[in-house]
Amino acid sequence: MAIEVVAQTRKVQGRGASRRLRHAGKVPGILYGGKAEPVNIELDQNSLYHQLRDEKFHASILMLALDGAKQQVLLRAVNMHPWKSEVQHIDFQRVSADEKIHIKVPLHFANAEKSPAIKEQGGLITHVLNEIDIRCLPADLPEFIQVDLSNISIGHSIHIREIALPNGVELGLGGNENPTVASAQIPKAAIAEEEEAAAAAAAAAGLAGAVAPAEAAVPAAADVPTVKQKAPEPAAPAEEKGGKGGKGEKPDKGDKGDKGDKK
Repeated sequence: MAIEVVAQTRKVQGRGASRRLRHAGKVPGILYGGKAEPVNIELDQNSLYHQLRDEKFHASILMLALDGAKQQVLLRAVNMHPWKSEVQHIDFQRVSADEKIHIKVPLHFANAEKSPAIKEQGGLITHVLNEIDIRCLPADLPEFIQVDLSNISIGHSIHIREIALPNGVELGLGGNENPTVASAQIPKAAIAEEEEAAAAAAAAAGLAGAVAPAEAAVPAAADVPTVKQKAPEPAAPAEEKGGKGGKGEKPDKGDKGDKGDKK
């Protein structure tokens, strides 16, 4: 069943009037499109805010009950307050059963846990797009489009033209546009761990190469003298036979007797 939105015709216009409406718990809006003239409307703030939290509300044919008269519409624009949970303005567009509409619908991703990227390669699948533009008749409008991830592997992506669309639905793209919807890759954390492990291995290999020559330079244990085995003392220098000054040996005391011969 279509989601019903209750609204009333707004008789006052202008910034001041819109401000007073918001203070009174109302939301100013507009209804346009089709063959009728645009109409200024107002809605209840609280009920509208809760309806906007439903994903279906943004990509479905809605039933607008304006002053009791019902008609099919699409949500076209919503302006929210910068920091309050408050709707500032809302736009609806009338739809005709025989005219195609151009609208964005959400993407739902399925079967990621069955993909080689997750199941076998320990990868991560990134959702690049969360919605896509489509064209279709109001009766063919899907609530969402499913993206099957069961065949994606590391290093590969799924592009928008590879998605299977429901019957009667076509992409609202122009030219050769084919943006990426999802991609599979190795998580950055895992890449960082591998790089750290490789750097640690390289550092360990370099340290082992530096320690090996240092060990080769250490003398063997047999060449180092121990307490029991003292190093040989150096030989004492040989004494000179000539004594000091090189004058030769001193004369014997007996030489003094030669003086007596002169007498």
